[in-house]
Amino acid sequence: MTLALVLAALLAVVCVVVVALPFLRELEPVSDTLDEVDVGAQRHMELIEARDRSLAALKELEFDHRTGTVSDDDYRALIGPLRREAASSLQELERNGVARGSKGIEEEGRPTGERIS
Repeated sequence: MTLALVLAALLAVVCVVVVALPFLRELEPVSDTLDEVDVGAQRHMELIEARDRSLAALKELEFDHRTGTVSDDDYRALIGPLRREAASSLQELERNGVARGSKGIEEEGRPTGERIS
């Protein structure tokens, strides 16, 4: 009886080790270097980040104004520069997209207007 318990315990330990072995191994990466981004792609990413920041700031300002956190005078003083910043980043992004070719919109994950059926 005790021999059967010892064999069962040994079998259980072996099964746990076999199942856990892939999780215990530390995989070595193929390479630790990051791919270099070309200047055009880096500028495009910077423009997208500037656009997102300015639009988020506009959205937050609108929310704060509607909830009464920001007064009308402060709202009027802040909305103009934020709109100009958003517009300039959008215009620069559009110019950059035209310079990069027609795939600029598709790279951002926006719909292309094609029907998928």
